[in-house]
Amino acid sequence: MSKKILLFTLQSFITTGGIQKMTRTLAHSLNHIAVNNKWDFDMYSAYDANQDLMPQYLPAEKFRGFNANKSAFVLQAVKKGTKADVVILTHINLALIGLIIKKINPKTKVWLIAHGIEVWRPLSFLQNAFLKHCDKVICVSNFTKQQMISRHNINQDKCAILNNAIDPFMLLPTAFVKPQHLLDKYNLTLDNRVIYTLTRLANSEQYKGHDHVIELISRLKLKYPGIKYVLSGKYDANEEIRIKNMIAQNGVQADVILTGFIAEKDIPDYFLLADVFVLPSKKEGFGIVFIEALACGLPVICGNADGSIDAIRNGELGRAVDADNLDELEAAISDALETSTSPQKRTYLQKQCLHYFNEDAYIGNLEELLTVANG
Repeated sequence: MSKKILLFTLQSFITTGGIQKMTRTLAHSLNHIAVNNKWDFDMYSAYDANQDLMPQYLPAEKFRGFNANKSAFVLQAVKKGTKADVVILTHINLALIGLIIKKINPKTKVWLIAHGIEVWRPLSFLQNAFLKHCDKVICVSNFTKQQMISRHNINQDKCAILNNAIDPFMLLPTAFVKPQHLLDKYNLTLDNRVIYTLTRLANSEQYKGHDHVIELISRLKLKYPGIKYVLSGKYDANEEIRIKNMIAQNGVQADVILTGFIAEKDIPDYFLLADVFVLPSKKEGFGIVFIEALACGLPVICGNADGSIDAIRNGELGRAVDADNLDELEAAISDALETSTSPQKRTYLQKQCLHYFNEDAYIGNLEELLTVANG
């Protein structure tokens, strides 16, 4: 039986972030499945324009961007959605569309992708109503699944876990050598131990744990002279002030490097520059950045109280710590720095990560879910 599948998103191409990256891979995978099964598939985006599409992910004829024309987006999404077999919403903020579609045509299967903090908080009346009527909640981690069950009383049979995958178009290293251009840019040598963090630096999201790493640098530099903490990510004005004040208060101005925003194409080189990736966050839905680091052969340290556990496969691929325990975090970083990050080890980490989080496996799991839907 031919299926009509629609993917609705807020934005996927004009900004970068975990949800956007996940949605691009999801769109690419859905299109691949549709082509192989001779199904119909289209993607609608509320805020992207048609010209924002990255064509490697999707043919232009399969994508429609509404360029922030929210009324037109809602009208077309409802019109097309009521005639589809499966509608997939990539954010809870699209709940109104899903609810209307279910009211008009209860036979349409409507799914929600549940990531992290956007569904771990109290939801509006409309969003809760949608959760009661949607057919499936696709959770990116077991932690998010448990949050959906405990916070919103979702029947566990309605929830499915679909871990994120490495972007199929991410350029992964084949040689594990610290890039000379970055060594030169930041006045580093091969003797400098480098801790790396890449995350969104928003003053409203003070749960990422980079401030704890800054605190520890004053301790770690006594044991590892020349250690550097490279902190990447776009920051708002208030967070920039907070971070720089913290750096000054801890006396590590010469030891912390703030890079600001890093273009996606440059991220693998920063993973190669580092000796360990550290993001002791407490509110990651999954943490795509962890599998990106691992796919570049970089050891990772994450928090143990959120979806990060899925990304390191419960400790198989990385180390999880109590994000608020500075002694435990320091010990984990020291252990990582004491352990050789030889090319052989980095190759092994890369292979293990790609074994579990490759797009082919993601496609297989996604196709199984779609095949069950509507029979």
